[in-house]
Amino acid sequence: MRNSNANWLQSWVHADQTMTADETVLWDRLAQSRRAPLEPSWLGEMYSPGLSIDLRRALCEKLGMLAEAGWPVINELLQTHGLQEELILSAGLCHQPEARDWLLNQLDCDTTADAHGLALMEALSCWGAEVPEHVLIRCLEHPAQQHRLAGLQLLTFRSHTLTDDALLKLCETALNDFRAPVVIGAIRLLQRRDGSALAERIASLCDSTSDSIAEAAFRALGCIATPASQRCLLELSQTLKNNTRRDMACEQLAQQFRH
Repeated sequence: MRNSNANWLQSWVHADQTMTADETVLWDRLAQSRRAPLEPSWLGEMYSPGLSIDLRRALCEKLGMLAEAGWPVINELLQTHGLQEELILSAGLCHQPEARDWLLNQLDCDTTADAHGLALMEALSCWGAEVPEHVLIRCLEHPAQQHRLAGLQLLTFRSHTLTDDALLKLCETALNDFRAPVVIGAIRLLQRRDGSALAERIASLCDSTSDSIAEAAFRALGCIATPASQRCLLELSQTLKNNTRRDMACEQLAQQFRH
């Protein structure tokens, strides 16, 4: 029994060392890709779910960067190995219309969307303006923080097509989130516009119980730098009960007038 266990351990160690050596060769080949371009077929042959995650990601990134030449191989790997996260992200990286349609079709499947929704949304980020609104809303209203952040990233590419009211409506769930990163992400999106309604909504967050949210809101009002945002800052400097917050409002006002 001891001999059997010892033999198994030796075999396992040998296999692990062999895999490490093989991966080293692959890393070396990837490092030389600028001087010796990689063929998409070779990248596809080298990919395996058994490789380390960093190497899988590197191979898939190279495939995605091959654009039109990379998508057929990516698609074939997806059919063979299933929805591996690195393959999903490479589908987005290749920027092909067929890849976009494939990603959207996966989101329409409830089982797939539940299991791989975040990776699918991140892969679609470059097509934010073309993502159907119901998909965007589902992402923005998903309870998970990373899903909501991915939704805000998608919204970044669509925001220029929306009115202030429509944009504010889509951001409302994120603005009411209890997690600071989500709220701050929504504030940074809104501060790119100069509408008075957006400035007023941002100003309402200057009295947040979260210091980081309040600070982001004050900075956003300072960046907007319109008469509407200045009125908001002036009112805040006079009405806020927190002395530190009042000082922040005054500081943002002073900076605008200096410029």
